[in-house]
Amino acid sequence: MQNQFLVSKRIYLRPVEEGDLERCLRWINDPEVITTLGKRFPTNAAMEKEWLDSQYKSENSFSLAIMLKDGDQHIGNCGFNDIDYVNRNAEFGILIGEKDQWGKGYASEAARLLLDYGFEELNLHRIFLEVYAHNKRAQRAYEKAGFVHEGTMRESYFRGGVYHDTLVMAVLRSDWEGGDGASILER
Repeated sequence: MQNQFLVSKRIYLRPVEEGDLERCLRWINDPEVITTLGKRFPTNAAMEKEWLDSQYKSENSFSLAIMLKDGDQHIGNCGFNDIDYVNRNAEFGILIGEKDQWGKGYASEAARLLLDYGFEELNLHRIFLEVYAHNKRAQRAYEKAGFVHEGTMRESYFRGGVYHDTLVMAVLRSDWEGGDGASILER
């Protein structure tokens, strides 16, 4: 368990490393995984390496590996995109790539770690995300982490010959401070 950045009861977050790229590439090319991301085209190793390199050059986005403490297993990634330091907003993103780890609460746990970091260390005011309306499992995970539904972009996503709605969800700093979101953290 090296390079732990944020730690909770069952997981820790650390920077995504070059040694993670093969696993990330497998996830990002798995049709069952990417259907929830809106990704349409395959990714090769050079593109994935370019993505990783861009993450650590940017002041406005970053990705972290989600690691199980038990067995030190890399199961997914999460992070912030489009951090706006003036308006104090950021877009949250997450991927649990290891399908045998779906439905075990790791996404909510990782989200709460990152939300706490966003509010307490980056001084953000609002953290938001977009999720497809048909992805009920993700919606439950986000709600469990503290996100609330703000609006619906009707028929904004085309997949499998059908248009789907996209939901906008967010957590405000006041929601976070008034809730129990940070209770998962080890301090």
